[in-house]
Amino acid sequence: MVSYNEKHNEANGENNNDGANDNDSWNCGAEGPTDDPAINALRERQRRNLFATLMFSEGVPMMWGGDELSHTKNGNNNTYCQDNELTHASWELDEGKRKFLDFVRTCTRIWREQPVLQRRKFFVGRPIRGSEIKDISWFGPDGNEMDDSAWQRGDVHTLGMRLAGDLIDETGERGEPIVGDTLLLLLNNHWEERPFVLPATKPEHVWETMIDTRDPDAPHRTIRGGDKFPLFGRSLVLLRTILQEEAGQEMTHRQADALRRDAHRGRAANQADSPLLR
Repeated sequence: MVSYNEKHNEANGENNNDGANDNDSWNCGAEGPTDDPAINALRERQRRNLFATLMFSEGVPMMWGGDELSHTKNGNNNTYCQDNELTHASWELDEGKRKFLDFVRTCTRIWREQPVLQRRKFFVGRPIRGSEIKDISWFGPDGNEMDDSAWQRGDVHTLGMRLAGDLIDETGERGEPIVGDTLLLLLNNHWEERPFVLPATKPEHVWETMIDTRDPDAPHRTIRGGDKFPLFGRSLVLLRTILQEEAGQEMTHRQADALRRDAHRGRAANQADSPLLR
C-alpha cells in the first residue's frame, strides 16, 4: 500500500500477468525498498494513517493478519502459490516494526474503550432529543460545519469528523444509557501543514489529543475549542473532549465505565459457559 505502485508477481511464474492491476497504492516516491529517509518517514506515517482510519471507522475493523507485524509481500498481490516469507508472518521485529506494533495496540485499545466507535445503530446526522449537537458532524479547517457546497468542492483536502459520545442513543445490558467521550477525527491528505480550528466544547471541557500520526510518541496536548490545531501534512489526529481537571490522566471516568462494562460482559459469558448452568 505504501511501497509499490505496480504489482510485482514475477515470482509466480506467469510473467507478471496474474493478479489485479488496479492496486490503489502509492509508493511515496520510490518503487520498493529505498534508503531515502524522507520517503521512509512518509511511508511509516502513511501506514499509521491507514491503520488508524480503519480502526476509527464505524463497523467491525477487518485487518489482514500480519499487518500489525509490518508483514510485506514485496509487491506481490497474488501469493496463492507462495509458501515462503511472502506468506509467512515473522515475529522477529526490529525497532521500527515494534514501534508500529505499539501504535496498533494503542489504536485497538482506544477502539475498545470508546463506545462511540462501537455503535449498533446508524447515525441520523441531526440533533437528537432537543440537543443542539448532532450525533455526527463534519467540519472544515475553518471550524465551521461543512455544507453541501463544501462537499462538492474538488480542492478539499482537510476535514474533521465529530462523533458525539453523549448522543449514542443506545442502552447497555442492564438498561443504562451508553455514554462515552466525544471524539474528533482530523484528516489532512495535503502535503503541507494546515491549521484547523477546533469545534467549540462545553465550557468545562477541552480537547485532548489521543493519536497524532505525525509523531505517535508525542505527549498528549490539550487545546480549547476555537483554537487552531497545527495539522501536519498527510496526517491524522484523534482528539476527545475531557474535563479540564482530567487532562493528562491515563484513564478518564468514562473509560473506566467502558472497561467495567467489558468486565461484566466477560463474567456473564463465563457464567453462561459454566457446566453448573447447563
